[in-house]
Amino acid sequence: MEQKKKQAIRWIEENQTQFFQISDAIWEHPELSMQEYFASNLLANFLTDAGYQVERNVAGMPTAFIASYGSKGPVIGFSCEYDALPTLSQDKDKSHRCSLKEGAPGHGCGHNLMSIGGIMAAAALKSLIDAGRLKARLKIFGTPAEELCIGKPFLAREGYFRGVDCVLDWHPMAYSKAGYNESTAYFNCKYHFKGATAHGNAPWFGKSALDAAMLMGNALEFLREHLLPGTPGGETTLNYTFENVGGTPNVVPEKATLWCIGRMGTAEEIKELKRRVDNCADGISLATETAVTKELITMIHEKIPNETISRTMLRNFEYVGTPVFSEEDQKTAVQIQHEHGVPVIPMGRELAPFACTKMPVNDSSEYSWFAPMDTAMVELVPDGLGWHNWVVTKFAGGNAGRVTASLAAKLLACTAVELAENPPLLQQAKDELKTRLNGRVYQPLFDESILPATDANYAEMEKFRTPEMQP
Repeated sequence: MEQKKKQAIRWIEENQTQFFQISDAIWEHPELSMQEYFASNLLANFLTDAGYQVERNVAGMPTAFIASYGSKGPVIGFSCEYDALPTLSQDKDKSHRCSLKEGAPGHGCGHNLMSIGGIMAAAALKSLIDAGRLKARLKIFGTPAEELCIGKPFLAREGYFRGVDCVLDWHPMAYSKAGYNESTAYFNCKYHFKGATAHGNAPWFGKSALDAAMLMGNALEFLREHLLPGTPGGETTLNYTFENVGGTPNVVPEKATLWCIGRMGTAEEIKELKRRVDNCADGISLATETAVTKELITMIHEKIPNETISRTMLRNFEYVGTPVFSEEDQKTAVQIQHEHGVPVIPMGRELAPFACTKMPVNDSSEYSWFAPMDTAMVELVPDGLGWHNWVVTKFAGGNAGRVTASLAAKLLACTAVELAENPPLLQQAKDELKTRLNGRVYQPLFDESILPATDANYAEMEKFRTPEMQP
């Protein structure tokens, strides 16, 4: 088994440049959630040319794809994400906030790296399969809109995760840790109120949609008091904003939108919270004599941890080590930490202790209901600076990003080799999942009438598209 791991690592080291070129291209052409046409086509075309069977436009999402390879052995899934975040454009050669283009998106979560990490690991495994040294079937899930938690729940609803024996995932972070973790369930919904306009000097003829939206916000403030408490790292939250209020002070607004997201510990709890939020909207619509339309964007389940898979990941983390960053990246990290007034903790930290922890909401939790899975955290940025910011964009586009992606690919590949070569271990992980679910089975949290929001971010993305990025 160790020889196969060494061969996989050697293959990655000898072939990683072509994957870095893909990651760089995606970093240079950042696309918002559901608008990732450049990235998804680049990745799907690469996989097609590499001999994978690629299905595109999956589950009604033009930027989703699934690539498959192999005919024997356990089905090992890898996740591939490639959406960017609004306004986080950053010059990677600058150590201070400096947008390449004001207001443009940027990879402030490192998804340009996540686009290639799993694919690079799968390619190393494919080399072993082609050489007759490994029996495994590979499945790569190209999932759009992770930042809106859209891609994976719609793939799950359509049954694309069934039949997978395990899923190995990763995410860049400010530390390295085997992914023995949980995350909360989540919903994302817009409430569109419609009233009637009137002149400001005779408002009694109108029905203010803005009044309705503001009253709903007030209702949500009171609802927060009655939510079940969460736990540190997995807090119960209910957040909202007013996406569209429109109009002028002298006209009663006929349209207004309240955009709400909620987080709760379990799928059952998030469904109950969504029901109560819906009731707030319906009651206020009745009271203000406005109409309300609910636009559910997504709902996801909580992540089911799996100690068996995570301990396997831990063994291979210890085997491949943690990222070793250049002296220049180390120096830059210290400079940024100093300037932001946070404790200076050098990059290249030791592996974090093994423990079941909480992680932020992400739609990779959907995988965990179908197969044992792990999301390893691999260090990319200096500590103490938070996430979803220009610092992540900077490091994700430079040499540090390549170091992190290469290490992640080696980690995933070695973990996959161990699981494929040890059927009892894989069965132990499946048995653990069954025990943790305790009779619960996957049920979509929204019905078939809800379609993916394929036009999400379209207008905003059009401001920054280049000819290469056209759908």
